[in-house]
Amino acid sequence: MITLRQLRYLSSLARLRHFGRAAEECAVSQPALSMQVRELERELGTELVERRPNEIAFTDAGQEVVKRAEHILAATRDLVDFVRHRDVLSGPLKLGIIPTVAPYVLPPVLPQLQARYPRLQLEVRETQTRMLLDELVRGVLDCVMLALPAEGADVETIKLFDDPFLLAVPAADESSLPGRVSVDDVDQQRLILLEEGHCLRDQALAFCATTRRDGQAGLGATSLTTVMQMVANGLGVTLLPEIAAGVEVRDDRVHLLRFAKPEPVRTIGLAWRRTSTRKKDFAAIGKIVTETLSANAYRPSLRKAK
Repeated sequence: MITLRQLRYLSSLARLRHFGRAAEECAVSQPALSMQVRELERELGTELVERRPNEIAFTDAGQEVVKRAEHILAATRDLVDFVRHRDVLSGPLKLGIIPTVAPYVLPPVLPQLQARYPRLQLEVRETQTRMLLDELVRGVLDCVMLALPAEGADVETIKLFDDPFLLAVPAADESSLPGRVSVDDVDQQRLILLEEGHCLRDQALAFCATTRRDGQAGLGATSLTTVMQMVANGLGVTLLPEIAAGVEVRDDRVHLLRFAKPEPVRTIGLAWRRTSTRKKDFAAIGKIVTETLSANAYRPSLRKAK
């Protein structure tokens, strides 16, 4: 009979692609993990893993079994959650969040969550969208805060807020630009964006590409803080989410300009597995986020925005 233990071992092996590391993650010996995978293969009557010198690969059947195993494991975790977490926002909850939202939303929101739900044991994981969705589907995370839509995943979502983009330019550039700028005013040869993998980069490129497709974005960076320092030193311009303005723009060498309507925006939302039984928890988190960010005390400072 197939066991959940075998499925967990197979899932870990598929992710780490190494028997030793998978065994370490599962807190078992390598022979024990290998034996359980072999037993699973015998039970299914097909080879799942191709064992090669210094590497492993999964057969077509193995890839499909891994995909189905991860859904089973996630559904099992959701079943446990249903029994253990009957009260709203009590006990452990693992929240994932993208790096271009975390520094601007978490500081005001987390104290409110803790004050209203003192029994909540929140763990936060900050990383890029693709990794968050992968961990969400596998059941490693309970919910994730990211830019919508959440594509390619069997998830449900709710919208939290719209986050308009502003054009951040060196102060010396402002006199040559109109009060409200258009996409044609963005010099793509000087456009500074986050490095590959950040959804914010893709969103900015998609907006700029609506009228000019021949330009190529120049410098790339690992954080918005680095991007803004580049702008402050006259190295280029960037599209900055409005929610980040109060934190990232504290330098008189940077000016913010609004775009002409319709302004480019990204929509931030919360996503969770369709099979999750904790939808009341996610709705409560969403309510606190929207209430906190709509309060005057926590709105981004846009004194520099024209």
